[in-house]
Amino acid sequence: MPVKHPKIAVLLAAYNGMQWIEEQVASILGQQSVDVTIHISVDLSDDGTEAWCKALGEVDSRVILLPPAGRFGGAARNFFRLIRDVDLQGYDAVAFADQDDIWHPDKLLRATQTLASRRVDAYSSNVTAFWPDGQTILLDKSQPQVAWDFLFEAAGPGCTYVLSPQLAAALRQQVIHDWEQLQQVSLHDWYCYAFARSHGFEWFIDSHSSMLYRQHESNQVGANTGLSSLLQRYVTIHEGWWFSQVGIIALLIGVGNAPFVRRWLKLRRRDLLLLSLHGGQCRRRFRDKFLFFFVCCLTAAVGRKS
Repeated sequence: MPVKHPKIAVLLAAYNGMQWIEEQVASILGQQSVDVTIHISVDLSDDGTEAWCKALGEVDSRVILLPPAGRFGGAARNFFRLIRDVDLQGYDAVAFADQDDIWHPDKLLRATQTLASRRVDAYSSNVTAFWPDGQTILLDKSQPQVAWDFLFEAAGPGCTYVLSPQLAAALRQQVIHDWEQLQQVSLHDWYCYAFARSHGFEWFIDSHSSMLYRQHESNQVGANTGLSSLLQRYVTIHEGWWFSQVGIIALLIGVGNAPFVRRWLKLRRRDLLLLSLHGGQCRRRFRDKFLFFFVCCLTAAVGRKS
């Protein structure tokens, strides 16, 4: 049965976010029929973000600013710090938040009700990307999950993730254990999805849009729309970053010796050609299954930079 007014820990990673963070935090504190506590970790900033968060925490007990921890240099390390350092006991769910979005008022209520009604361990959703000029696009991430998609993509934007206490506790324990190795992981949402799926936790991706996903020039990872975005992503693949992350995550979550993974994990040319035949098992979106085939073949043909 759903918990009445569930207690939810919201882990918010911030960096030079004064332009947007006030609107984001207001949308979190305004969530309907849930009790939220926002735990904020601020990467070393020079625009007053930390001072603003500290001042808010002094007048609102629902906002807790973590002590300074130096420079993280990326959102992933900041989120891993939050997972490691926040005491998650006593919460009915744990959610991730960026500093620059706007949550719909029922975002967390819908997520926690879904966790209970579907008896799953994690929830994520579609989002509505929006730009300063008023343009909006629904980003659909809710295609059916396949056997190995978690090794090659996230479940969607990490700012939609809501985890059960059991999954959050297991994830925290693993983050503490693998802290040094996790510094090599560039995207926390990709890793968290991979950890959950590979450890038997059930994940539901909702076709409903739960939030407005702000697009701006400072996005670490933005909306995957248009030809330019597609080309930019191919560059990261050819330059070696994407395949490198696949290998790091596969080893961290303990699937490196799985028969399917072991056949291609060294990512040599013949391994990439073999992998290209398995797009149906590796990507959720129909379009991405075909792109996966061509990217693997093209990368094998021209050589992958290490």
